[in-house]
Amino acid sequence: MQTKVKLALLASLVATAWLPVQAAPANGTSLQAPTEIVGPLEAQARANWREDIAHIATPSEGCFQASYPSIVWHQVACHAVAPRVHPLPRWSLLGASETAGNGNDYTLQTTSLITQTVGSFPSVTGVTSETGQGVAAYGGGGILGPNEYSLQINSSFNDTTAACGGHSGCTVWQQFVYAPDYEISGQAAVFMQYWLIGYGGRRCPSGWGSDGAGDCYKNSAAATAPDVPATQLANVKLTGSVTAGGNDTVVFTNGTQAYSSSGKDSVLYLAQVWKQSEFNVVGNAGGSEAVFNSGSSITVKVAVSDGSTAAPACVANSGTTGESNNLNLGSCTASSGTSPSIQFTESN
Repeated sequence: MQTKVKLALLASLVATAWLPVQAAPANGTSLQAPTEIVGPLEAQARANWREDIAHIATPSEGCFQASYPSIVWHQVACHAVAPRVHPLPRWSLLGASETAGNGNDYTLQTTSLITQTVGSFPSVTGVTSETGQGVAAYGGGGILGPNEYSLQINSSFNDTTAACGGHSGCTVWQQFVYAPDYEISGQAAVFMQYWLIGYGGRRCPSGWGSDGAGDCYKNSAAATAPDVPATQLANVKLTGSVTAGGNDTVVFTNGTQAYSSSGKDSVLYLAQVWKQSEFNVVGNAGGSEAVFNSGSSITVKVAVSDGSTAAPACVANSGTTGESNNLNLGSCTASSGTSPSIQFTESN
């Protein structure tokens, strides 16, 4: 609590240390975020706030929003997600051998249970445009066009829980997602998507949809956030948290704003089995691809809380999402510490 008080005091002291160049839109849904000249002290205060707010549990199930420098979540209306297209699991390793996604991705793996994963982009250079494009192997679907991408934290396909209801071969898969234009053009959705992989047949549990291939899926309620252009990936962070017997939460932070959605862990019981995390920027649903301009380079960091300070494993070709991007994966390094992590650069 003392750290949080110090952070709040620091933020109030340096709140005037920046100069607004462009006013923020009143409705918060513009593709262009305000441009600011921010001093080092203010930049550090904001970075500390983004770190802190992602670790502060929301008070209940539902949707919440917080604004810098406050570290208090305020409940806002959720909306039921009725997407035009939903994200997909990888069907097989169909992606180009060098580009990221559709199985060809690094994941962080631990030997102890993960309670939180934080995905961020410590460095983004040369990105001037991004376009979502359909992939023939997935029928060319997805939410396509300029600035159509998604941020995803994904668990593995490796484990079964009581959510499978005893169906042989069934495993659970959970996604924590930020997706622009997911339901309504001009508005992004922050939500979790739940999967029962290999549930079998075409009859899914009540309230679940079928992908027609033996898998069942449904979404949590979604929080509404602004569309952020891909040129501003360095400003965003995605966090997924789980609590056994409590709520799972996805948090999206963009500069000085945070948006979250929480739902019961008992949907999949992920807290009982979560030991692998994938994070990346990929296509926006439907197995689509996020295509960045030539000369783009993005550094991806995946950090976890798992009750350990040991360095995790960085495992290649172990991603689970069907979406992808057109960037070539570089080497991956793992780091120990209070937030064990992996980091890699992808570029074209």
